[in-house]
Amino acid sequence: MNLGAIVLPLLLAGPAAETRLMTPGDVFTLKTVADPRVSPDGRYVAYTVASMDATDDESNTDVYMSPRDGGAPVKIASSKKDETDPRWSPDGKYLAFLATRDDDEADQVYLLDRRGGEGTRLTSFRGGVSAIVWSPDGKRLALVVKDAPPERPKDDKKPRPIVTRRRQFKDDENGDDNGYLTDRRSHIQVVEVEGGKALALTSGPFDDSEPAWSPDGRHVAFVSNRTSEPDGNFDTDVFVVRSDKAEWPRLVTASPTADTTPAWSPDGQWIAYVQGGAPKDIWYAPTNLAVVPFAGGPGRVLTPSLDRNVTTPRFSPDGKTVFFLLEDRGNVHLARVPAAGGAVERVVAGERVVESYDVSPEGEVFVLETSAHQPSEVSVVAADGLRRVTTINDAVLKSRRLAPVERRQAKSPDGTEVEYFVVRPADAPAGQKLQTMLHIHGGPALQFTTGFHHEWQTYAGHGYQIVGANPRGSTGRGHAYSRAIWADWGNKDRIDLMAALDDAVARGGVDPERLVVGGHSYGGMMTNYVIARTTRFKAAFALSGGGFYLGNFGPDQYQRHYEYEVGLPWKATAAYLKLSYPFLEVERITTPALYAGGDLDQNVPLMNTEQMYQALKSAHKEAELVVYPGEHHDLARPSFLKDYYERVLAWCDRWVTKERATDKP
Repeated sequence: MNLGAIVLPLLLAGPAAETRLMTPGDVFTLKTVADPRVSPDGRYVAYTVASMDATDDESNTDVYMSPRDGGAPVKIASSKKDETDPRWSPDGKYLAFLATRDDDEADQVYLLDRRGGEGTRLTSFRGGVSAIVWSPDGKRLALVVKDAPPERPKDDKKPRPIVTRRRQFKDDENGDDNGYLTDRRSHIQVVEVEGGKALALTSGPFDDSEPAWSPDGRHVAFVSNRTSEPDGNFDTDVFVVRSDKAEWPRLVTASPTADTTPAWSPDGQWIAYVQGGAPKDIWYAPTNLAVVPFAGGPGRVLTPSLDRNVTTPRFSPDGKTVFFLLEDRGNVHLARVPAAGGAVERVVAGERVVESYDVSPEGEVFVLETSAHQPSEVSVVAADGLRRVTTINDAVLKSRRLAPVERRQAKSPDGTEVEYFVVRPADAPAGQKLQTMLHIHGGPALQFTTGFHHEWQTYAGHGYQIVGANPRGSTGRGHAYSRAIWADWGNKDRIDLMAALDDAVARGGVDPERLVVGGHSYGGMMTNYVIARTTRFKAAFALSGGGFYLGNFGPDQYQRHYEYEVGLPWKATAAYLKLSYPFLEVERITTPALYAGGDLDQNVPLMNTEQMYQALKSAHKEAELVVYPGEHHDLARPSFLKDYYERVLAWCDRWVTKERATDKP
């Protein structure tokens, strides 16, 4: 396939007079489809739909069901709070899901009888439930349950001190109290469907996750880090424990890598899993698909030469192959490989991102997939290609004019190939030189993909052309490409970003006098690196970014990553200072910068944003700070997300006036 310049097709219909461009307000119109699960008879697919409510100013996730052969979706579990994780019983009579309702303190398991009625609560774990897996006979559920918080009277609303003794004491998504980790842990429990009797299979100062039943129902595999100091490494392994009594689990995988996601073969003799890369390479090392005998013995890697990240293994119903998701050069495909080893086959390929999948007992495959002009929807894999099952966003898209997306290649000064995407506003005349935004992805070990990017379409709807590159440090191109920025942030990746932008300028259609730059998370960090080394950009914006890393050890959740990649600050002070050049050389920055962040962010804490803002203001530079109360690393409140898009566009417009350009071909 020639990747030099691929224009991703725009498959929309409807008269032009009835359409409009995307705006920040479309956060309230587009919905997010996720987690498809096919019924045991293969006739229906359950899934979740998340929407944002402008009146209540919050998002809400409900469970829907659609017929396999097409038809109107049915909302089968809904309330003012989220319903997630729909899971069919093996006989198809029940659908289990997670929800927080009435007096629930945290997510509990609810059962919905398909023959009629409302969902009824099965569990009452004060710490909450985060995963559901049915036993093969449908009589029990394996759950991930968090330890209960300390008892306190319901009318006691006074804040309490947060106390922790852990080395890893922060996690923005999984913390107990505002992102702080305490001694409360997550363990595997088995609950009987009739009566709700619970049995704790695991315990101890460990976090256990990803339970998977053996085909005979006698064992449960799970993932845990049970080393002497779990907070000091990434060494998770697959364990197996009996399902009828608590006992010390048996170790199945014993490598020092991060082994995750166990999946049993139909005969119960093998467990497939994702084997992490070399521990010293942390997130820069690609994962592998491997299998290991349940009875014990060494594992066998099925993808030894793939050099790409793999996730989500699952045996085919006949046990002959193992399905998995394969990340590759801006795409994510559904692939499979013989269980005994052999060539990798791509089942669903092309310019798209397969986000998840499910397989019916008869072997029919369903995928959740997205492309440049289609938000995530469920499709069934047919002999002649993909056939859509859901059309949740089609009606909205028919009334929008979406910007075309083109994939291109550039060359960095040292000859490195850099892929990037160009999103040109839908109404821009051919040849017109446009105000252009260099948009930078987070990570760093992530990639811009061929999936639908609401943010890109929103900025393009306002008239900005987008250049979104995958510089070194990105995934999808193999180990060497990703690890090239090891302890050297803001160097090769910055050079690659500028090479992509230069290539876009050279091809035409970019006004070099009207450039802006911005991003979120590592994209915000890279924005600071970029504007500290060039004056080309008229405006910059950074959401949850950073710039002074010597002061960041401790406030954020990445203590293990820092130690692995950079070292301890008191031993590697010079390395931290080298990486902190945007803050330490702030007087070189001339680009007006908009900084934003959530005050509860423990991923890249707000202090990073505040430091860069304060440095610019103290150096008498143009800057603005926006703090979103109650928000973590990713903005969740709908009005705040809309506000952020609007502020970015207003900031860029302020410094990049449209009247200055000739706007002629």
